[in-house]
Amino acid sequence: MSRLRLAGVAVLAAALLSPLAPATASAAAPHLSLVRDTWRSFDAMTVPETGMPADNIGGDLDPATRSEYTSPTNIGSYLWSAIVAEDLGVISRRELVSRTKKTLSSVARLQRHPASGQFYNWYDPATLERLTTWPEDGSVVHPFASSVDNAWLAAALMVVRNAVPEARTQAQELLDPMDFAFYYDPRGRGPDVPAGLMRGGFWDSPPPQCSLPGNYTGVGPEVYYTCHTYGSFASETRMISYVAIALGQVPPAHYFAPWRTFPDTCDWAWQEQKPSGEFVDYLGVPVFEGHYTYRGLKFVPTWGGDMFEALMPDMFVPEVRWGTNSWARQHSVYVRGQIEHGLNDAKYGHWGFSPASNPAGGYREYGVDAMGLDGPGYTSDQEKTAVDVGFEGCREAQPLPSSYGDGVVTPHAVVLALPYQPRAALTELAKLRRDFDAYGPGGYYDSIAVRSGTVARRYLALDQGMIMGALGNLLGDDILRDAFTKGGAEEHLRPVMAMEEFNLPRRQ
Repeated sequence: MSRLRLAGVAVLAAALLSPLAPATASAAAPHLSLVRDTWRSFDAMTVPETGMPADNIGGDLDPATRSEYTSPTNIGSYLWSAIVAEDLGVISRRELVSRTKKTLSSVARLQRHPASGQFYNWYDPATLERLTTWPEDGSVVHPFASSVDNAWLAAALMVVRNAVPEARTQAQELLDPMDFAFYYDPRGRGPDVPAGLMRGGFWDSPPPQCSLPGNYTGVGPEVYYTCHTYGSFASETRMISYVAIALGQVPPAHYFAPWRTFPDTCDWAWQEQKPSGEFVDYLGVPVFEGHYTYRGLKFVPTWGGDMFEALMPDMFVPEVRWGTNSWARQHSVYVRGQIEHGLNDAKYGHWGFSPASNPAGGYREYGVDAMGLDGPGYTSDQEKTAVDVGFEGCREAQPLPSSYGDGVVTPHAVVLALPYQPRAALTELAKLRRDFDAYGPGGYYDSIAVRSGTVARRYLALDQGMIMGALGNLLGDDILRDAFTKGGAEEHLRPVMAMEEFNLPRRQ
């Protein structure tokens, strides 16, 4: 998105977010009420003694309802949200620096994998201990280093070192040992492709589930990798690629190794629909530039058909500016597909589908099944109403659903859409407050089942972090993108992004 258009959307948001402000919001800047309230949830989630956020907290923000676990992604979400809060005047510079330094000091005390410098997936935010027993049910936790969770923390550290120079040394000292080449399987696409794929992560001792012993860097002992690599590019997992390329740890050609869609032959007929496209060569890597079609819209599918996968990496990498023939053709159309599903296909009267709290309890993936690569797909309702449009010549189509059930929407999905469909997104945010008890002391509750009216009254650090990040870029002139891209991203990542052309129309 151009700076001019970004400024225009920000003005629109400032004007139209005003009706969303709670009665107690400051009259001086009512459009910042959502930022203030969302930040309040982070303040409540954070353990004062360690500066570490919990994974989630109850809707009344009672500290007693903080979860007893946190992850690298949650820590990253808190760090970049604090930067947004300071930039938009919610907290002072002094408070930002104090909070950031305290959190980074605690991160430095966390146990991590020695050879790779990667963090494990779950810690106690109060004691900083690595979890080996799940606090909610006592089940065994096999410590795991997740490539995508570490990427979100690394992205936050990259932002901190540029946006908070007072904490630059601390951030850099934490970032320097993080080696994402540890996940990089150079033969992940096959022996004849000159770029590989990223593993989902590894355990440092044999787990009960499928694993592959190995060590791609040869530094330290063997680990036990996940049996899967990340082969879908239009997913949140592309953040691993962005970080690893920006840090100079994997070749830039890796950008082209994950699939946009999988090919259109029967060997790949498990995917949601038969794509249209053709192979194109970039830096010696064969890329099938394919697209799906849903309700007349052509787009590159995510894995599950949800907004988090589509747009969270865009909070840090200026995909529309750097990918003028790729992501610039994708994001707005993808959001339109979600709107089409919610309003005109499923007829929920609402839209915004992404993994979130299940209003019936727990956590679940939600999405638009037809917009995801995965055959079973993420569904948009509690009843898991799926579609199967078939794969011409390989798999017969099944009858389309005659109706959908209790659709579940999540406000973070709508906020992520603000830069690309601003009027529709602002209208949806207003409707959620009008139609449901969807807003609490920490901003929007995590999800709403729109037909039953059941609301998941809790706050998740990840989802609140997406709201803060998206609003920070929108109202703060791309603050997170500018901080992330200084240095290696500009040098190593921007050139490969500029090469690609998605198989999508310039205008739809």
